[in-house]
Amino acid sequence: MDEEYDVIVLGTGLKECILSGLLSVDGLKVLHMDRNDYYGGESTSLNLIQVYVIEVLWKRFRGSDKPPAHLGSSRDYNVDMVPKFMMANGTLVRVLIHTDVTKYLYFKAVDGSFVYNKGKVHKVPATDMEALKSPLMGIFEKRRARKFFIYVQDYDETDPKTHEGMDLTRVTTRELIAYATNLLLFWLKNLLLTLYSESLARFQGGSPYIYPLYGLGELPQAFARLSAVYGGTYMLNKPECKVEFNEEGQVIGVTSEGETARCKKVVRKVGRVARAIAIMNHPIPNTNDCHSVQVILPQKQLGRKSDMYLFCCSYSHNVAPKGKFIAFVSTEAETDQPEIELKPGIDLLGPVEELFFDIYDRSEPVNEPSLDNCFISASYDATTHFESTVMDVLNMYTMITGKAVDLSVDLSAASAAEE
Repeated sequence: MDEEYDVIVLGTGLKECILSGLLSVDGLKVLHMDRNDYYGGESTSLNLIQVYVIEVLWKRFRGSDKPPAHLGSSRDYNVDMVPKFMMANGTLVRVLIHTDVTKYLYFKAVDGSFVYNKGKVHKVPATDMEALKSPLMGIFEKRRARKFFIYVQDYDETDPKTHEGMDLTRVTTRELIAYATNLLLFWLKNLLLTLYSESLARFQGGSPYIYPLYGLGELPQAFARLSAVYGGTYMLNKPECKVEFNEEGQVIGVTSEGETARCKKVVRKVGRVARAIAIMNHPIPNTNDCHSVQVILPQKQLGRKSDMYLFCCSYSHNVAPKGKFIAFVSTEAETDQPEIELKPGIDLLGPVEELFFDIYDRSEPVNEPSLDNCFISASYDATTHFESTVMDVLNMYTMITGKAVDLSVDLSAASAAEE
């Protein structure tokens, strides 16, 4: 450990593993450390009792290592601690393709995307024809919605004829929607219109999302492999990692167990989110029996300051035994009572076999990386997609290296060309 590295990364959460992989690919000498004896941090997937000695689901929430037999085999569970879907044509997918990490992973499309409106769950229209049938809109809104879908599907950035006089580099989302459709904004929150449309088209499914088989815990492990392939060094089970600074307040290394690894820059991980985890033996009611689904509960429908998100996966994605479903309800916490705060989402689940509640802090870095060379990632938010997560990683990469990641480059193709 007594060596010098360009960058030391502390923690093996998804953000840290993506960053470690990108930096290693860029030719930097990277040391990656974690106090746990497994990869993933908050992004790990837990089974019910055994695989991860410290953070196992049943011990974490029940204080016991003997879940009831009716839940099935523990080894068949992969319960994500930070459940999020991936936009099928989103930034994370582009990073996966850029780094060739896709060879370590398998994905499956998510069955449906729904929204809670006036006490009921409705499918979010994914096509112009679905818009015409949707109960979310009146007859005139349906026509405008169909026009909007066609506009987005036909839009070509390089062909002004498809723009209909709208410069999307200048107009706001609200102005575009007012011009094209007057549609509600609930399914477009935090997403670009073209990204949603392109993600829908990529797999021709009922939603714009995909999800890895065996859960999100596969993602940090895949990027850890990438880093190792490009010379990155991993040290797990390293307790009490202390960041060392010089007299000028700049980072110079990390000490653990009496040894110090010297470096020029350190990346470390530092939000309140209320969350419920449910194990069920049925899909979420009123979602067309979808085995994987997202439901958004807009804040205005709930009288809250923030939206609520319902996420569900099942044995179809190899995260539970056959016939079992795992659902998550999450939101930005506004009280200290998650059981009461999450009730609107939990009420949509139907009967549950087991229900766990959790609340955790979210935080943002307050240091100045240009002064101390310490780069700190933000906590995961309550949303059910990865766009903000990956943008945080790419911004950190730019701050560390002074350049942006060129996601147009396919590293697997580049390597084949060199050979």
